[in-house]
Amino acid sequence: MGAVLSLVSIDVGTIIFSLINTLLIFLMYKHFLHGSVVKMLEKRAQTVSAEIKAAEEAKESALQKETEYKALLADSRAEADKIVSAATERAGARESEIISEAERSAELIRKKAEEEVERERKRTINEIKNQIAELVIMTAEAVAEKEISESDNAALIESFLVKASSAES
Repeated sequence: MGAVLSLVSIDVGTIIFSLINTLLIFLMYKHFLHGSVVKMLEKRAQTVSAEIKAAEEAKESALQKETEYKALLADSRAEADKIVSAATERAGARESEIISEAERSAELIRKKAEEEVERERKRTINEIKNQIAELVIMTAEAVAEKEISESDNAALIESFLVKASSAES
């Protein structure tokens, strides 16, 4: 063990020299480099701070734009609903117009048909009156031609009925 201790020795001069050397390096660092390093670190901190601030502003802007987009979307939906309801109302009004026009046309057609039926009825009545008048005249002529006995009267009525039925055909 004594041989190992001789290999390891503590030299006070080397320790003092190392301490002075370290002190000189620290003083040189402090004098020449410390200000530059601090400035560089402060600059980097400002850059990071500015980037964080820009990111926060971008986030706020994005949230504001999202809110605006949602509001526009809601307005668009409301406008679309208004357009659809207005179109539905116009379609309903047009439907009512078409139905009322159809009802008026049907009423006119019905009235014309009733008028035609009435004219036809009057024409038929006039024809029947004319036929009756002819029959009355024919009967009066037959009566005037001869004195009617009961058998002649029956024959005359029968003859009248035959002529009336053949005239209707």
